[in-house]
Amino acid sequence: MAHQYCTVQDEGRLRIVTLNRPEVLNALHADANDELSTVWDEFAARDDLWVGIVTGAGARAFSAGNDLKVQAAGKRRPNGPNGFAGLSHRFDLDKPLIAAVNGVAMGGGFETALACDIIIAAENAVFALPEPRVGLIAGGGGVHRLPRTIPVKKAMGMILTGRRVPAREGFELGFVTEVVPEGQALETAKRWAGMILECSPKAVRASKQASYRGLDEQKLQTAMRTVYPAQQENIDSQDYIEGPKAFAEKRRPNWRNK
Repeated sequence: MAHQYCTVQDEGRLRIVTLNRPEVLNALHADANDELSTVWDEFAARDDLWVGIVTGAGARAFSAGNDLKVQAAGKRRPNGPNGFAGLSHRFDLDKPLIAAVNGVAMGGGFETALACDIIIAAENAVFALPEPRVGLIAGGGGVHRLPRTIPVKKAMGMILTGRRVPAREGFELGFVTEVVPEGQALETAKRWAGMILECSPKAVRASKQASYRGLDEQKLQTAMRTVYPAQQENIDSQDYIEGPKAFAEKRRPNWRNK
């Protein structure tokens, strides 16, 4: 299927989605967000796709965020229910996502990366939530996800000023998983995806769901005593037996996602 605002490449159990508007630093508008939402809907529904990567076309940007020229021209319409890039408001995706940030990640671009589970940043990557500088708020998750990811005072230092944070500082703050040389973000993201794909897909999804839902609990005891839906599905699966069996037989497990 041809796409207008992104490219989609499936490599085995891995889906790579590239934001493809390099002429505007991969800034997105509602039509692009709708297209991306459909792409991620399909990813979520397909049993043969286990891990996703999102990156940006060109060497300059992951995504500069909302296409302000469209908004300034009075042509802006609300994004769909899944939000920016079809990801910022998607809260029910248990499959892991990796952001390969190869340049500028501003506003909605940064929010898209924050909606992923792992952020790989090239050395030339720059992150910011500059919305207050243009009279807006980082309402696509920035003002909520960032303070839940790094210390609140550090997050507020970014949110209230819109200042730009380079990749290395992002790593030190804790929202970047790994910093790599310029041009290597995507290949490194694939390496991380490969490590995830060595694991049971049901166990990975159960781990992601339990981690995020557990953070919403006020008490650690409550989170630890709760068996979340994906966790129960993992317990009931054939892969729950296959893992220990493969270990005992000293062989690689044959994950069937069943």
